[in-house]
Amino acid sequence: MIKTVNREDVGKIQMVDLQTQYQNIKEQVDNNIQEVINTGAFINGPFVKRFAIELAIYNNVHHVVPCANGTDALQLAMMALGLKPGDEVLVPVHTYVATAEVIALLQLEPVFVDVDPELFTIDVTQLEDKVTPKTKAIVPVHLYGQCADMESIMKFAKKHDIYVIEDTAQAIGADYTFSDGTEVKAGTIGHIGCTSFFPSKNLGCFGDGGAMLINDDELAKKAQMIASHGQSVKYHHDVVGCNSRLDTIQAGVLLAKLPHLDTYNANRAYVAKIYNRAFAEVPQIKTPKRADYSTHVFHQYTLIVDGVDRDALKDKLQEKGVPSMIYYPVPLHFQKAYVKEEFGEGSFPVTESLSKSVLSLPIHTEMKEEQQQYIIQSVLSSIEELS
Repeated sequence: MIKTVNREDVGKIQMVDLQTQYQNIKEQVDNNIQEVINTGAFINGPFVKRFAIELAIYNNVHHVVPCANGTDALQLAMMALGLKPGDEVLVPVHTYVATAEVIALLQLEPVFVDVDPELFTIDVTQLEDKVTPKTKAIVPVHLYGQCADMESIMKFAKKHDIYVIEDTAQAIGADYTFSDGTEVKAGTIGHIGCTSFFPSKNLGCFGDGGAMLINDDELAKKAQMIASHGQSVKYHHDVVGCNSRLDTIQAGVLLAKLPHLDTYNANRAYVAKIYNRAFAEVPQIKTPKRADYSTHVFHQYTLIVDGVDRDALKDKLQEKGVPSMIYYPVPLHFQKAYVKEEFGEGSFPVTESLSKSVLSLPIHTEMKEEQQQYIIQSVLSSIEELS
């Protein structure tokens, strides 16, 4: 039985409550920021190297190469792997634009693949039909906080001798279990794992930040060199690179947060569990399906709405003070920058359906019980009003 909670008793509800999270670790965050200011080591300061080491230990990966943001991480990964203009890269069509954006930016060819209708990750059953002699890489996206079917993807990649670049911006800390029982962290399975420290991420800084997770020593050296103007020795530029650095202040913030990442992920999973229980018997809602090979860190809690108008439900929730988001409302093949004549309506039916039916509810590490109860009762009452 869900208790009734009044709107005025729950305060402002946000998709992500970064302020309360900050207040709980304020002393360590403030101390780290002040230390950077005191030392003046704003660029490539000691916190950057220390964070890279501690994140590598957390993920049990040989190298972490920090960079300016998650999009840069994807770009640097493709440059480090030596992908050339015209090479084709398989990518799910239901994802944030950044994944495809860097492919196009490097004059590679994004090849869209539809996604699993319940897990939202790339549909591995469609991969063989997408391969051509030009296919050089695949970018599985661990969408919403749960890993793609990496065991199948790695077998596919090995068969066709192509690179695997994991986009784990939404799934840092998730565990993947292979059929032989081997357990690894998301982002450490493919040739390079790319992540983002955007503030709302499960491990977020106070601005932009990103990193690559790499086990291969030589590949890590090359990625580091490309991120630093193509130089391994100051003023000696061996390859064309770019300038992509993690600020020392952001590294200080991330160092303060990293010890809490498992707790943050557990708190999100608990919130998801409460949502699942509340919506289990609601026919107009399909709660997130869990893959048996991956834990879920619930960067997003994303429902499929069926039987009532999704957009009307979103509006109803907004009227009641409950924010919600649609990730993502326009499939990549309908975005003007990526439109192709051969990909019209019906080309990627699962993604097109999801773009009209998914709805993400507030989920974060500091969710109060009464706030979540208010969100739940608002969803239930809105559905009743719309049915």
